[in-house]
Amino acid sequence: MTRRWLIISKDMNLNEGIRAREVRLIDQNGDQLGIKQKREALEIAARVNLDLVLVAPNAKPPVARIMDYGKFKFEQQKKEKEARKNQKIIQLKEVRFSPTIDEHDFNTKLRNAVKFLEKGDKVKASIRFKGRAITHKEIGQRVLDRFAEACKDVATVESKPKMDGRSMFLIMAPKNEK
Repeated sequence: MTRRWLIISKDMNLNEGIRAREVRLIDQNGDQLGIKQKREALEIAARVNLDLVLVAPNAKPPVARIMDYGKFKFEQQKKEKEARKNQKIIQLKEVRFSPTIDEHDFNTKLRNAVKFLEKGDKVKASIRFKGRAITHKEIGQRVLDRFAEACKDVATVESKPKMDGRSMFLIMAPKNEK
């Protein structure tokens, strides 16, 4: 069975696509074979029916390795897939309050926010000021401070309450318990 000595992909660092005249060669077992001419390195790779892959193109001279490129790409894709599977995507959930919120409504929204935080999501607590309520920002500030105090056992304050137009918001992040 003969191997194709073409450029398999858009990757210019493979077999005939290598532009360097000489390369530091590493064989399939990881042993260094020294500095070889590109033609000689390609012949060595052809003898063992494997590809010549440039692994460190910026080195002086560039480092090339003899390996099965298809198998290498497959293993790389498998590792990337495994890494993506272990990632946790953190979402930002929003809980809206009003400056004149009653106790029961506050507790309901607090319970929802705690549920989001325990699931691992960040929570943005916001207060929208309507009409002349904007003149009493301290009332909204108290509501957000009360919310942060109630959530302190499951979350930490990531950004302090601040104004943005007619609304004030605060961002809470879940505590890491590892």
